[in-house]
Amino acid sequence: MASPAPAPSLLTADEIDSFFAYLAAVDPEPRSELAYHNPYTLLVAVVLSAQATDAGVNAATAELFRVADTPEAMVALGEEGLRRHIRTIGLFNTKARNVIALSRHLIANHGSQVPADREALEALPGVGRKTANVVLNVAFGEPTIAVDTHCFRVANRAGLAAGKTVREVEDQLLARIPMRWRQHAHHWLILHGRHVCKARKPACGRCVVRDLCRFSAKTGDPPPAGR
Repeated sequence: MASPAPAPSLLTADEIDSFFAYLAAVDPEPRSELAYHNPYTLLVAVVLSAQATDAGVNAATAELFRVADTPEAMVALGEEGLRRHIRTIGLFNTKARNVIALSRHLIANHGSQVPADREALEALPGVGRKTANVVLNVAFGEPTIAVDTHCFRVANRAGLAAGKTVREVEDQLLARIPMRWRQHAHHWLILHGRHVCKARKPACGRCVVRDLCRFSAKTGDPPPAGR
C-alpha cells in the first residue's frame, strides 16, 4: 500500500483528542458497514471483503448467511456451493477455499466458535492481522485498530500518523489515540475516508475536522461555524 504524501506535521495530543471528539459528535456509535449477525458471519464477511466493497459483499452474503451461518452449515454447503453465492466478489475461488478451510479449522480446534485470540485468529486460513483486528474489535470489544486503505490514507493525510506501511500506521495510531476513543477509532477513520476524505476527490468542504487536518491540498469552502 503506497503512502500518501505525508502531512507537514503530526497533530498534537490535544488536537487528536479534538479530532475524534468532532467525529464522535457526528456519529457517536459507528458500526461496520458489513452485514453479519454473529461472530462467525462477521469473520466470513471480513474475509470476503478483501479487495471488494462492503456493498458487494453484503449483496452476496444476504442469501449465503440464510443458508450457512455456522461453520458446520458452511462446510456442508461446500466450496462449489459457496462459490455460487459469492461469484460476484473478486477472488471468489480463493475466498471460497479459505472460508471452507477456516470453517473446518473452527470445528476441529475451537468447538465451532470464533476464538477471541489474535494468534488463534491469524492461524485461520485467509485471516491476516487486519481481519483479526476487525473481529477482535467488533465481535469481542477489544480496542484494536484495523488499518485498511481508507484508515491508512486518512491517518497519513490528516497528520494522525506518518507511516509507510500498514503496521507502522497501526502502531502509531495505537500509541497516539487516547484510550477513550480507541474502541471506535478505526470505524471513524474508515467511514470518514470512505464518505468524506476520499482518495481522489476529498470533500473537504463538509469535513468536520478540516480545521485540524494537516492535508495541504484541501478542497472547497470550509463548513459553516459550529460545524
